[in-house]
Amino acid sequence: MADATAICENVPPYMTADQTSFAYTSLYKRWPVIITQAIDAVFRAIPGASDELKTKEGRKIVEALSKLKYEVQHNRVLTPLIDDGLPDVAHYNDALKKFGEPGWLQVSWLFAECYLYRRIATYFTTSTKWKDFDVFLGSKLTTLRSSLPAILELAHRYSSVTNPSTFTDDTSRLLFHEIFLICLWGNATDLSLLTTISYEDIQSLQGSHARKESEKNILANDLDEVFKLLTSLKESKSDRRVDIVLDNSGFELFVDLYLAGYLLSQGLATSIVLHPKSHPWFVSDVLPSDFGILLNALQDPVEFFINQNENEEQKREMKPEDVDAVKSLFASLAQFHAEGQLTIRPSPYWTLQDPFWSLAKEENQSLWTDLKESELVIYKGDLNYRKLTGDAAWNPTTPFEVALGPIGKGSGCRTLALRTCKADVVVGLPDGTDERLRKEDLDNAEETGKRKWAWSGKYAVVQFCDGKL
Repeated sequence: MADATAICENVPPYMTADQTSFAYTSLYKRWPVIITQAIDAVFRAIPGASDELKTKEGRKIVEALSKLKYEVQHNRVLTPLIDDGLPDVAHYNDALKKFGEPGWLQVSWLFAECYLYRRIATYFTTSTKWKDFDVFLGSKLTTLRSSLPAILELAHRYSSVTNPSTFTDDTSRLLFHEIFLICLWGNATDLSLLTTISYEDIQSLQGSHARKESEKNILANDLDEVFKLLTSLKESKSDRRVDIVLDNSGFELFVDLYLAGYLLSQGLATSIVLHPKSHPWFVSDVLPSDFGILLNALQDPVEFFINQNENEEQKREMKPEDVDAVKSLFASLAQFHAEGQLTIRPSPYWTLQDPFWSLAKEENQSLWTDLKESELVIYKGDLNYRKLTGDAAWNPTTPFEVALGPIGKGSGCRTLALRTCKADVVVGLPDGTDERLRKEDLDNAEETGKRKWAWSGKYAVVQFCDGKL
């Protein structure tokens, strides 16, 4: 375990100053847009004379966000986080002390991005009237409503894919692959990347045709190994827990719950534990409150998707059979939750700046011990993948289990990463794949040194490590 940690720590992380990486592009192009959208969201929510304290605090938050945007754009020094009473403040501030008053271009990309969202959170958590305000909620709701066609497509199929008596061994394997690939590509609507996404863009990223077209872009796929594992455990163990460390809300959370319903109905798991974030994070990441929003939408789809939708261009007719299909799916999920088979377990750990290598450290033993009780821990999305691999500049042919370091082989925990590539770090690729994709990327023809093929979400990896061996 010590050797695995040492190997990981010797691989340099991606830095914000690296002009060949997506880190540099994120700092100068993405983050100012995201902060501007946050400013607009707060400004629109300021009530005016009807609530003087909330108005005063709202203006103060707008001022703080504007100052943060300026600091990012002008490489100012990262300042210590204001103590909002949450236990991770000291963790961030101690790291800043070790760095020695760095500017935005003097730290790793992973630290800078996590610090950015944690600092934004302090503006709200230190207020009186804005403590529970999700500054990214508006964009989340818009995207969820835009996903209705894909939601209806999957809702109509739910009763058939969750019927355990209708499949042969071969069709069960094929169905397993399809459900997991749906869950994989649900990450295609990450709002922190698609800051100007349109309704038409979302339609092109969802639905069965898009999924089939994207299969050829999965660069590593260990699903057969995972299928064999879960089907064998079904025969040998009575209690089979699967955990999902969540990524985005909206449609991706919908497909995560869809996966949970499938696994429970097919007996591939007897319980599912979902791990959301504890405060607004990376624009669209799942909060506990997002579950209520989504489940209420599924319980009364006409009210959420039609009556409350202010965008006339997004509205579409819902036939009675559409409504019935969505409500039936909701009833299934609600029953699993009521029976204790589907639970939510947030932890402040998921919004720390640390690579997940730190899970095995003594201070995180409570969470790590809990995760090892699971038969399989599924990590969704790009940020979780970056944390699993330390967001480090690994050779892309490095085995996945090596990049996991102390949480890989022999750790006692099985790891499955479902990740559409939206950052430079990638491991587990066959020899020559990275070189081929760099050459095929026409946008990269004159930008040597950049791994731009890995920035857009066009490609994906599904990678498994059995740490219980």
